[in-house]
Amino acid sequence: MAAHGRSALRDLFDESPTPHIAHPPRTHHRDFYVATDGSFRESGGGLGAVIETRDGTRVARIATADTPPDNNVAEYRALHLGLDVLAARAPRDARVGLLVDHDALASNVNNAVLATAHPDWKPPQPLSVPAATRNHWRGIRARLSGFEEIRAARIDSDQNPAHPLANEPGRYDHLEGEPVRCVLPDPPEPEPTAATEFPPPSRADRNSESGGRVSD
Repeated sequence: MAAHGRSALRDLFDESPTPHIAHPPRTHHRDFYVATDGSFRESGGGLGAVIETRDGTRVARIATADTPPDNNVAEYRALHLGLDVLAARAPRDARVGLLVDHDALASNVNNAVLATAHPDWKPPQPLSVPAATRNHWRGIRARLSGFEEIRAARIDSDQNPAHPLANEPGRYDHLEGEPVRCVLPDPPEPEPTAATEFPPPSRADRNSESGGRVSD
């Protein structure tokens, strides 16, 4: 359960590994969080996405039927969709956390992000993108470069809030009437410091039992 005033997606992101990128607590604070999932079935699949601000405000929840040729394409299509929706509603200086339940996709996203900081645009690990997803991968790469900072976390499918949206999109037809909002998160919480947590020693016992004034 998310803490009051915090995004449930943020809690998931904070607790999940981000392949190839160090994940110390101070880097967890994103402006937006995007969870996506894609499903493949011979009878028809679907795409799901959930977008929240860091304070838990919902930006969008999307469930749409799709007919991907395989599971890999479904996952890449879902992320492409989620990033397209966010890009239309978030400022370019936004810091974004992605949550996907596909190992290779999370790895490729973070490798691509790290490559942008390399003088030769070389990723730390080789990218391995399925041939059938290349058009969507190009769209994803374009979206990744449109934000100030972005990284992907790997979560389990049973934790992914986009999973039911992708697997049973017909149950969520009502979402078509749900407005997709342009919202900004509340200002970030200040980082705790010793100065704000503890009073200076000279003032720690200002209110003494005797009621006398303690000099500074």
